[in-house]
Amino acid sequence: MRLWADLTDLVLPVECAGCRQHRAARHGFCPGCVAALAALRPRPVRPTPAPPGLPPCVALGPYGGALREALLAYKERGRHGLARPLGGLLAEVVAGAVGAARPVLLVPVPDTAAAARARYGDHLGRLARHAAVRLTGAGWPARVVRPLRALPRPDSATLDSAGRARAAESAFRARPGVAAPPARAGSPPPVVVLLDDIVTTGVTLAAAARVLTATGLSPSVAAVLAATEKRRLP
Repeated sequence: MRLWADLTDLVLPVECAGCRQHRAARHGFCPGCVAALAALRPRPVRPTPAPPGLPPCVALGPYGGALREALLAYKERGRHGLARPLGGLLAEVVAGAVGAARPVLLVPVPDTAAAARARYGDHLGRLARHAAVRLTGAGWPARVVRPLRALPRPDSATLDSAGRARAAESAFRARPGVAAPPARAGSPPPVVVLLDDIVTTGVTLAAAARVLTATGLSPSVAAVLAATEKRRLP
């Protein structure tokens, strides 16, 4: 399922979010970066070592090139218009991770209040909503649910892998009254899909998955836009 119709309308002369060098289409990318992003295909990824509780994880591509620049523009430079195309890409990852069309519950990993302020709002929630719209339009009944809340914690960018693991252990709590929604009559039970933008060590996704599982919303898979890749030392 390819969801790229909204990236081909060349209208506004804005800086491309993928390369920052060329004029962009209405939704933020130049034709070259549209082609580079359209060539990506969802694939399974797994950090090594994988933390306990990490569900199977699928990513659109490595954290580099046009995908990395687009995520930075969206999260760090306030390019809110990228939520629609990036949400469409996230929908593709969900479809690739789940397989045949069926109902899905999308659970975005929540930001802390401080992170949301620094990143111009609930960046992942916006992506999840756009992904749900695209999936539903393609015949996948999709709902965004928010059963988790994030507790204050240090910025992961300032922590090493051990520090991220310690911070993740107490990063999330279930919201009061969380329960798995009943399946609709005649429909298969929905697949719970945990969403994030980037996976690095997997500890954040694993921590969120453990809390979800305790509420009865055990995620079958995690869908992310990008996966970091370890650099090999020379």
